[in-house]
Amino acid sequence: MGGPEVERLIGLLSRLPGLGPRSARRAALKLLQQPETRMLPLAQALVDAAGAVRVCRICGNLDAQNPCAICSDRHRDHSLICVVEGIGDLWAIERASAHRGLYHVLGGVLSPLGGVGPEDLTIPALLSRVADGSVQEVILALGATVDGAATAHFLADRLAASGVTVSRVAQGVPIGGALEVLDDGTLSTALRARRPA
Repeated sequence: MGGPEVERLIGLLSRLPGLGPRSARRAALKLLQQPETRMLPLAQALVDAAGAVRVCRICGNLDAQNPCAICSDRHRDHSLICVVEGIGDLWAIERASAHRGLYHVLGGVLSPLGGVGPEDLTIPALLSRVADGSVQEVILALGATVDGAATAHFLADRLAASGVTVSRVAQGVPIGGALEVLDDGTLSTALRARRPA
C-alpha cells in the first residue's frame, strides 16, 4: 500500500489503546497528508516527552519534574493521600478537581489468578509514607472489581495499625443514571452506601 515505513507507522499506532488497525490507518493517513503541521510536531513532542518525563519518586505519577508538581505543591493537603490503581486514575481525579491532597499510584491491584501479589505493587512505599506520621487519612480510590475490592481490604488491614483514617470512594448510581438500567450489583452497592439527604 504505502511501503514498509507506512506499514510500520500503522503497526505502531495500532498498539495504542483505542486504536485498532482501521483507526491506525486513518490516523496514519492524516499524519502523512500534512507532515509539516501534524506529523513532525507530534514526532518532536514524543521525543521531548520521552527525554523529560519520569516517574515521581514519591507518588508514582508521570511528570517532567521529580518529585512531581502535585507532590511539590505546598498548597495541597499533604495529610491526605488518595490511593489509585494507575496513573490514568490519578489524571481522571485531577481532571475532576475533586481531590486537593496527594496521591499514591499502586501500579495495579492484587490479583491471585493473574499472579499479582503485594510485592508486585508499591504497597511498601505507601506504608512507609504513612508511617512518618504526617498522613491523617488515606482514601482508597480503587475500581469496583473483585480485585479492586480485595486490594482495598488488604490495604485497610495493613493501614489499621498506623491509626490513620482509611476511607473508600463511594460507588453506586451515576449522575444522570436511571435506576431501571443499572445492574443489580451497582444498585445494591448504591443502597448500602446511602447517606443522609
